[in-house]
Amino acid sequence: MRVSRQTPRVDLHLGPVTASRLACGRQQVKDFRDWQDGRPQTELNFKLYRQATDKLVGLSDATADFLEQHF
Repeated sequence: MRVSRQTPRVDLHLGPVTASRLACGRQQVKDFRDWQDGRPQTELNFKLYRQATDKLVGLSDATADFLEQHF
């Protein structure tokens, strides 16, 4: 018996809208590894570079604000 997926599968393709004012890539967040520090960079490090790629992630309000400052 096959069990249906618990969550729907969605394919989403995004492109750049604007250039970043500050670098916020893997190099900039790789040193943020203390999961208890509550910093937006640590959340980005975990969600974007430590978990599986090619997926949507839910960000905290603090991390969304942090990213808005970069664009």
